Amino acid sequence: MIETVNAAMYRGMIASGAALLEKNKQLVNELNVFPVPDGDTGTNMSLTLNSGVTAINQKNPDTITTLADTVAGALLRGARGNSGVILSLLFRGMSKALKNCQEMTTADFSDALTEGVNAAYKAVMRPTEGTILTVSRLIAERAAEYSNEGSDFEELFITALETGEKALAETTEQNPVLKKANVVDAGGQGYLFLLKGMLLALQGTPVDSVTDSDNVPGGSAFSVFNDEDITFTYCTEFIVNRETKKDPEILREFCNGIGDSLVFVEDDDIIKVHVHTDAPGTVLTQALTYGSFVSVKVENMRLQHTEMLNRETSAASKEDTTPTEAEPEKKYGVVAVCAGDGMKAIFENLGADCTVTGGQTMNPSTEDILCAIQKVPAEIVFVLPNNKNIIMAAQQCDPLTSKKVVVIPTKTVPQGISALINFDETMDEADLTAALTEAIDTVHTAQITYAARDSEFEGHHILAGEYLALMESSLVDNNSNLNVILDSISQRFNDYSPEVITVYYGEDVTEEEAQKVSKTMEENFPDADVSTFSGGQPVYYYMISAE
Repeated sequence: MIETVNAAMYRGMIASGAALLEKNKQLVNELNVFPVPDGDTGTNMSLTLNSGVTAINQKNPDTITTLADTVAGALLRGARGNSGVILSLLFRGMSKALKNCQEMTTADFSDALTEGVNAAYKAVMRPTEGTILTVSRLIAERAAEYSNEGSDFEELFITALETGEKALAETTEQNPVLKKANVVDAGGQGYLFLLKGMLLALQGTPVDSVTDSDNVPGGSAFSVFNDEDITFTYCTEFIVNRETKKDPEILREFCNGIGDSLVFVEDDDIIKVHVHTDAPGTVLTQALTYGSFVSVKVENMRLQHTEMLNRETSAASKEDTTPTEAEPEKKYGVVAVCAGDGMKAIFENLGADCTVTGGQTMNPSTEDILCAIQKVPAEIVFVLPNNKNIIMAAQQCDPLTSKKVVVIPTKTVPQGISALINFDETMDEADLTAALTEAIDTVHTAQITYAARDSEFEGHHILAGEYLALMESSLVDNNSNLNVILDSISQRFNDYSPEVITVYYGEDVTEEEAQKVSKTMEENFPDADVSTFSGGQPVYYYMISAE
């Protein structure tokens, strides 16, 4: 029986939780509701949590209080995406409950879980049930019940995790979006991996010894997914056209023989493959015997992990990482988040003082945004997140700097561009904030990407590799024919009677292809002013805005 936990034990628990989450981050990513290639909840939560592990490894705190404070501070700065921010808020609340605590009892820990949930709920403007908030709240409530009747940490975790598993399974019914996609909440699943990893540490079980998610203490609701053991170095993904009659099963067996974590999808036109392997070139060469590539991505997972650890090591303390605040030389400054050289140039040409690389697939951390803010020589810095999943991370910057930080809730890059175009430095802060917020409300953005997997969503039967048209986070259409997609977007744009239409094309699109899209928009909207710019953005072939 373990009745008290000291700093060394708690440190090991957090490290074990981070390791299990890291091990299963791709499983969490794959719970992304939309079939677009931007599911990164697991990655964001893992990167966020690992920033805390790096910090405690550096500082080696010797009490529960100092350890909890160290983790909370590091997670706040390392928070990535909404899921990472909520995770940091849970740990921030926990640190408040663990003040003046040399060692902790089950009562102390249950109080900490409760305070963490309170902090997270207070920070989220419109809490949604059927999310990590629900799962963490019900776990905290059960932990509190147990602490009134028992004192064994292992039993507390097992009992709380049973409640958590049930709560996670119920998120599908609680959240209409999850129900439509028939998945559970990704953030809630990530949180369970964290707690299960902590239990493994209490039980003296190394994370590496857990080879299947079914064997994780407390059970898993996701045995249907492949466990993401990073045995091989390269995460290899591609879509290849089926231009020969060669049997796809040959490629499936080949990939399965030289890698793991295989996801293999085929239809009459394409083959989509995800595999972890040490020989990506061999896999790609084999794939070329079926036809030409539509897309290819190869990532060194070990290198990414090393780079992340190095980055977080250098970012562990504010004194070492946060640049000296630039002395104010003007009243207002602007920081914009974007991806792609073309987008960066557009924001800089419009007057942004600093840009932060980020967007879909990789959200910048609070620390990344804060560093940019510190470099701006202004009293008040406006931040344009340009992605709904970055807004919360940006909002965490205000208490971390003496500068006033104003976050304009831009959810797309075109909204950020419109805000910057309407930036009037002669206005006072309140009026300027109102004007920019009003300006972004007039911008409607359609984004064209591709389906990363087969899916059923909102009545749409989606095939991997198809074009997807998204607008205001809803699916407009899916089709293998780009002209059909453009017609569907135009029908939506008709509702806004646009005067200005702007086409931003991505890194995988040629200027000639983009001009054809612009010509289509000109034909559909002869009275609108249509412009075309190279954004160079990843993930999205086109971002088309209507104002």
